[in-house]
Amino acid sequence: MRADRLVSLVLLLRRHGRLSADALARELEVSTRTVLRDIEALSTAGVPVYAERGRHGGFALLPGFRTELTGLNHEEALALLIAGSRRGAQAFGLGSALASAMLKVVDALPESYRDTASDAAQRLLVDPEIDLLSRRLVAEELSDTIMTEVRRAVLAGHKLRIHYAAVDQDPQWRTVDPIGLVTVRGQGYLLATRSGADRTYRLSRVLAAEELDEPAQRPDRVDLDQAWQGRSTRFREGGELISVLVRVNPARREELVGTALAVRSEEADADGRVRMEVTFQDRRHAEWAMWQLATNAEVLAPPWLRTALHHRAAALATCYEVSSAS
Repeated sequence: MRADRLVSLVLLLRRHGRLSADALARELEVSTRTVLRDIEALSTAGVPVYAERGRHGGFALLPGFRTELTGLNHEEALALLIAGSRRGAQAFGLGSALASAMLKVVDALPESYRDTASDAAQRLLVDPEIDLLSRRLVAEELSDTIMTEVRRAVLAGHKLRIHYAAVDQDPQWRTVDPIGLVTVRGQGYLLATRSGADRTYRLSRVLAAEELDEPAQRPDRVDLDQAWQGRSTRFREGGELISVLVRVNPARREELVGTALAVRSEEADADGRVRMEVTFQDRRHAEWAMWQLATNAEVLAPPWLRTALHHRAAALATCYEVSSAS
């Protein structure tokens, strides 16, 4: 336990640069006296920890000090190996770097951990390529060259110039202030501002990118999860959305919720079905989503959607009409 704490102490100093004994004690959930003993143990072991006196003093590592990744226990290594199976790195053009990092993680483990950690990682699967109905997750193909430029600008805090192909528009060059990168179900997005206004760009629609030397106009810290939720809400509530009233088989409710932009109301019907009011991006989206549910859902409104589904069904019935000869 103490060995893990000593490694954590070094990593905290590496991350923050300088911390007081009280701050280290809070982070490690131990007493200040324990921290002082740990500092002494690190110094004895040759780790260059030094103390700075004064109001803003504390403990720090000598500049340039590096430590090998040897403090991982079995559970920590397993968590890293499982995290490495997720698709975020692929969406951001870091697939090869991730593979290399995973090899280093395994190599850094004590020999007694290597086989058991690798075997355990093989028995846990996160986000498989297909679901139980063999529906494949369509991953976007992104240019490594483009993603390198985008990623560098995001991490360095520089302005970014992109050649972007918006839907139903000719590609145009735009200069943006990048905030962060988000991946959702195998699709990558760049969160940015342009002339002070929030913008969200689909990475697969970026045809070229160039990191600029000029600093980006953005806050020093950002909560990407909160930013994404805010933009998702504005996307769902903006534009001329289509509202649909539908009765759906409870067994297919989750599928409907997964394809709709939002659920406005929901209540149980007397026959066991669920009556819901949901919204879609446009008419095409609404018609496609309801057609997938077949007889497991009945559209009650709007009338034009009922008519569109009726025409689809009639055309399908005509296509498969059984002749009298058969």
